[in-house]
Amino acid sequence: MIGSLRKWVSPDRKDTRQARSLDEGRRKQRNLFEAAATCVSASVDDDQALVDEASGWVSPEALSFGVSELACRAVLALARERDETPRAVARTLLGLPAD
Repeated sequence: MIGSLRKWVSPDRKDTRQARSLDEGRRKQRNLFEAAATCVSASVDDDQALVDEASGWVSPEALSFGVSELACRAVLALARERDETPRAVARTLLGLPAD
């Protein structure tokens, strides 16, 4: 009787470990912007292992969107810093002739 009451009152250790494991998994989940930033910076550093890891955090479509968004924000920031148009900055970064 006391044993069954103890099970009812105190949580089972196995259930507690499973809940804690699920909470840790949720905390480690990355969003698409973290994946994009990590993937791009790892690519610049020529760290293929980190690129591969970051690529697994989100779907390929989400990663593509995140990288595109990162590129847009970077071009805008550079354009403001250089007092140029985003188009001029993008063309310069890609080594294209000015319009």
